[in-house]
This record gives sequence, structure tokens and C-alpha cells, in this order.
Amino acid sequence: MSPLTVTSVERLTPRMARLTFSGPGLDDIGTWPDQQLKLLFPKPGGTAHVSDSPDAGTWYQAYLALPDDERPWMRGFTVRSLTGGVLTVDFVLHGDSGPASRWAARARVGDVIGRFGPSADYARPLGTADLLVFAGDETALPAIGSLLELLPPGQRRLAFVEIADPLEEQDVPGVRWVHRSTGEDLVSVVTAADVTQPVWVWLGGEASAVRTLRRHFAGLGVPKNHIEFAGYWRRALTQDDAPTADDLAEARERIAALSE
Repeated sequence: MSPLTVTSVERLTPRMARLTFSGPGLDDIGTWPDQQLKLLFPKPGGTAHVSDSPDAGTWYQAYLALPDDERPWMRGFTVRSLTGGVLTVDFVLHGDSGPASRWAARARVGDVIGRFGPSADYARPLGTADLLVFAGDETALPAIGSLLELLPPGQRRLAFVEIADPLEEQDVPGVRWVHRSTGEDLVSVVTAADVTQPVWVWLGGEASAVRTLRRHFAGLGVPKNHIEFAGYWRRALTQDDAPTADDLAEARERIAALSE
């Protein structure tokens, strides 16, 4: 576990904050598409520290060994950028309903949290098909934004991002914004789009929407190993809740995809 110190806080939109961090080891991490890491947020009166002593076993064993009232909350995030030892992470703000959102809404320069990763062991290449399709909600926007920035100018792409309303739009060229305030939803807009083969697909966001879209593209004949997917959150459930049968099925599919 390595500490991260907040170096800047910026409100991008009413519901999205961008934080930059400094910390040991960041200069040594390379870059690759869709970098993922775990962030640890201290509970009241506690810290985000987890022992990195060899006697503690793996970092996850050391994390689980902490008493419940001391164990930091852990959440997964996508790196928006990592350049020159500066880590940038975008946070969706949804009130006090989650520890990450609650912390980010109050974050100040000098605050400290913990991190595990990102690890190149989990790196996946960006697709190389004639057409690349990206779809997700606001939780997937940091990943989609970073992926679009990696594409060569001539690459054909379609990008769909579901957000609350027009105030949540960001300066990400080429995105088709899907506004919940007008009754639109990601699944309906994406499934109605004219998608030609060959295509490579990236999906992220609410788990049931991701599963539906994955089935849609598979039904169009897109090979399963041409569909990257991740359910970032679940309706009425948090990351601290036990996995559902659908969650377990998704995990098995992701493991199978990694071996292909």
C-alpha cells in the first residue's frame, strides 16, 4: 500500500470532481489503456494505512486482517491520467451515499488516502477494429475520455455516455451525450445505433446495463473477445455488499476473457 497526497481539487461539473495526487512510486508506473487502481478511504478517526510488512502476507490479506472499525473503505477507480508522477482521478459526486463520493466532496490539498495499483499485470490492449465503440455512464467517463485520447486521428469511433443532464457534459470531443433528464437511457440509445462490422466494443458503468449491452453486441455477431466490459456499480447495492449471481457470472466471463 502506498499513500497518496491531494495536490489539487477541481470541480469539473456539478457532479464530477477532478483530484490530482502525488505519492511514492508514481514515477515508476508505466502507462497503458484503461488503468485501474484501488483507493482506500479512512473511516472516521482512522487512517488509510495498510501494513506492507512481509509478515502480513499479500496486501489484500493484510487489508482483510484489520478490524472492521479500522479497515479503510476500498473502491475501484480508473486513472484519468498519470504523467510526470502526477496521478489524476475523477470522482462522481452523489452526496453522502458512499465513502468515496463523501470524501471527494470534502477533499482538500494535503489530505491523504491509500492506493493499490495500477498493475501492468491487468493491462489489456486497445482494440484495432475498423470501428471502435465506447459506451458507459458517468462512472465510465474518465475511462472513456482517456481511451479516446489514445486513438489516432483517422480511427472510426462511436462514444456514448449517459449523464444526468447537459450540465454534466465535459470537453470530450466526439461523445454522444445521453441525458437522463430528457428520458433517454444508455441502453436504448446504443442499441438503436447503426454499428457496422468489424467492431471492437468497450462497455462500463452500471452492471445490469453493461450486461444488456454486452448481450446486444454479441447478438450482432461481435466476438466475445472483442468486447471489453466492466460493471462498476450495482443498483441498490454497494461494493461492500455480497456479490449477486449475476456478479459472479460476470466475474467468470471476465476471467475467461482474460485467458483468451
